[in-house]
Amino acid sequence: MSADDARFMRRALELARRAQEEGEVPVGAVVVHEDRIIGEGWNRPIASSDPTAHAEIQALRNASLGKKNYRLTDATLYVTLEPCDMCLGAMFHARIARCVFGATDPKKAVLKSKVSVQGGVLAEESGKLLSAFFAAKR
Repeated sequence: MSADDARFMRRALELARRAQEEGEVPVGAVVVHEDRIIGEGWNRPIASSDPTAHAEIQALRNASLGKKNYRLTDATLYVTLEPCDMCLGAMFHARIARCVFGATDPKKAVLKSKVSVQGGVLAEESGKLLSAFFAAKR
């Protein structure tokens, strides 16, 4: 652990405490680029009635708005709890280079087992729609 990692995680912990004060699960996150915090967030799913309002998503949105770009290339996301799959997917799409987290999430495997997943429903139609969209962009 570097001194910078500890410094940025301390800020994420401050944000986690803010979430706790608001009655949310205490998770905080910051996005750092070139040794500067460019986005912050804390859990807000209850207050916002939004199941996607995790700390990581909030921090990514904040950073992207500030940069006026959804791509956060070469940035690091610090979060106080091991990210869920949704948040990892968002980091992937944002091009986050590195994720540093505090506590591991022992419920992670249990949560995955509660969701039934089925693919292939109207796959051809869905694929054609996406292909046409990207073809028009090129």
